[in-house]
Amino acid sequence: MRIFARAHQLPPRLAAAAIILDSGLGKAHADEQGAAATHGMATTTYPFLGRMEPAAFVRLLSKSEIALGVALATPFVPSLLAGAALTGFAAGLLGLYLRTPGMRQEGSLRPAPQGLAVAKDVWLLGIGLGLVIEELRERDHH
Repeated sequence: MRIFARAHQLPPRLAAAAIILDSGLGKAHADEQGAAATHGMATTTYPFLGRMEPAAFVRLLSKSEIALGVALATPFVPSLLAGAALTGFAAGLLGLYLRTPGMRQEGSLRPAPQGLAVAKDVWLLGIGLGLVIEELRERDHH
């Protein structure tokens, strides 16, 4: 596993890091109403999260997003590790999109207006998978 990210991996890593860091920092000071809304949407798709208090859930989500953003922005975090973490995070977001009522047009994968912001997170999945596939492929060549 390479210790430093390759130069061509930095632009997508930094783009994803900027968005995820901004999201995490924005949630760091969420009020009760915002925490309840975020938690409510998450529990609709992932019912096991209902066992957590909304404020605790949003604090954990915030810290997770900040940690992921920092990992992506730090070139010495291996791309395989950063890519795997990003892939898992993006898969969770796309799970919200696919399983939350009202996010998609009826009988379609096309987003409804309410789901457009989450549907666009598919690019995060693409970046994560690209990093993972490249690193695994590179490892197979050596």
